[in-house]
Amino acid sequence: MKLFIGNKAYSSWSLRGWLAAKHSGLPFEEVTVPLYNEEWSRRREGDEFAPSGGKVPILWDGADIVVWDSLAIIDYLNEKTGGTRGYWPDDMAARAMARSMAAEMHSSFAALRREHSMNIRRIYPAAELTPEVQADVIRILQIWAEARARFGGKGDYLFGDWSAADMMFAPVVTRFITYSIPLPRFALPYAQAVISHPHMQEWIGGAQAEDWVIEKFEGRAEE
Repeated sequence: MKLFIGNKAYSSWSLRGWLAAKHSGLPFEEVTVPLYNEEWSRRREGDEFAPSGGKVPILWDGADIVVWDSLAIIDYLNEKTGGTRGYWPDDMAARAMARSMAAEMHSSFAALRREHSMNIRRIYPAAELTPEVQADVIRILQIWAEARARFGGKGDYLFGDWSAADMMFAPVVTRFITYSIPLPRFALPYAQAVISHPHMQEWIGGAQAEDWVIEKFEGRAEE
């Protein structure tokens, strides 16, 4: 398998797809394509990116199977591994909620995405959130709290064990840290567990080692 991703510092959707690939336990080649550099437009027009319309992540499994979009990659790898890797909880009620949360993350929270882009290498001082971002944060914390209360059990993650739901929300955890967004007491251990996951630590190390800087993703200047 070959997985094309963008810059680890900035590309939240790449992070989700990469976490899914790592979780599979299957070998894959990782190809980082720097976003918006002088080669970006040319690379996006190549055959490797044609199926996704030039977007990352995109996963090739051999020459004939191609999967793009992080949630589709999660489901493909879950199927490829025979459902044995725990992408989704075993319990039907938990699985229904996990899938719903992943889908909501996939389609919602536009204000948080727009105003607080992912930048793993930076931590900004806390600032007042716009009402739209505040509403997104409240909703995210609400569904985190419900998942933890109903299905978290003694585990560290939303549904106890590391799952696709955590992979989908991992970039949100990095945003909360980057922009010093206050979290209630219940959410702090969860955020720490996500950041401390070995796969997240590997990704963060890769982001720190990158030389690329994209100014439009560098957010506000530190005070």
